[in-house]
Amino acid sequence: MRRTSQNSRPCEEILGAPFLDRGGVQQEDRQLEGSRFSGPEMSEQLESRVDPAPPPSERVTLVVDGTHFVVDPAIFTVHPDTMLGRMFGPGRQHNFTRPNGKGEYEIAEGIGASIFRVVLDFYRTGVLRCPDGVSVAELREACDYLCINFDYSTVKCRDLSALLHELSNDGARKQFEGFLEELVVPAMVASAQEGERECHIVVLTDDDTVDWDQEHPPPMGEEYSQILYSTKLYRFFKYIENRDVAKALLKERGLKNIRIGIEGYPTCKEKVKRRPGGKSEVIYNYVQRPFIQLSWEKEEGKSRHVDFQCVRSKSVPNLAAMAEGASRGGATPTPQVDELDRLNGPAPRLLTTPQAPSDS
Repeated sequence: MRRTSQNSRPCEEILGAPFLDRGGVQQEDRQLEGSRFSGPEMSEQLESRVDPAPPPSERVTLVVDGTHFVVDPAIFTVHPDTMLGRMFGPGRQHNFTRPNGKGEYEIAEGIGASIFRVVLDFYRTGVLRCPDGVSVAELREACDYLCINFDYSTVKCRDLSALLHELSNDGARKQFEGFLEELVVPAMVASAQEGERECHIVVLTDDDTVDWDQEHPPPMGEEYSQILYSTKLYRFFKYIENRDVAKALLKERGLKNIRIGIEGYPTCKEKVKRRPGGKSEVIYNYVQRPFIQLSWEKEEGKSRHVDFQCVRSKSVPNLAAMAEGASRGGATPTPQVDELDRLNGPAPRLLTTPQAPSDS
């Protein structure tokens, strides 16, 4: 590892704890105190008071966004749970991070130099002071990358709106994780047990009532939706920012074709209109409620529809006729093959007709 002095790179930024000088006044005080004793007493007293010389301070060069930062790695050990604390902590000899040919550490890819200055100040002061012109969202991403706690006790900035927005995202993520396990997953499991490959969930409030006419149900297929009664989840989805957080979390859990929004849901029948010819038209009362629509299919966006073409088969329809034909010395006919088997595996001896390619 290359040791860099403070004056070797005047254009670099040098940070870290200063040397602790124990000379000067302290040494003079020891001499005055030691003059009161003589012989063995003076030697014993001086030996008990003199501290060992401190080891020379080590400096490392960090390269972030093309800028060189010369720091004392001891400042990182104050926060050992962070990425830099683990990189330059006591177990650094076992760390996978290695310096380049110049002895410099190229770290924090994608983080700007101005953001990294704020991060270094955190290791010295324990506070992330976001200056004007620095994006709070970018600072948040850097903290997530460097495993630094981002909350109101560690972040100070003038733009309270941006800070509260990031804190709201944290709160929304934690809250929706609870909603997902308690409410959403059981609804998806119920749809999966019915053989469905996707799920449409409507979130109603605890005070909503659904009273459908069994003879005249809503004509839009709402009977296939899963219904959740939760005023808390309803209020959560009122904000589009919360819906974005929920969608990102559902994508992380492997779900696909995710749609979260607000739609009208029929609650009760208002009236029935009679049309000419005896046909009835049912009018329902609709309320605007949040919905979640998602799928768990592996092949996203791939059509599974297959058009079968009817072909006249020359094969014998049953095994009895095959046995009879073979007993008469005739040629053994080709067995009848189902069209699904024909698609799943090639059968070169069968007579088939070309089919148009499907979307799959």
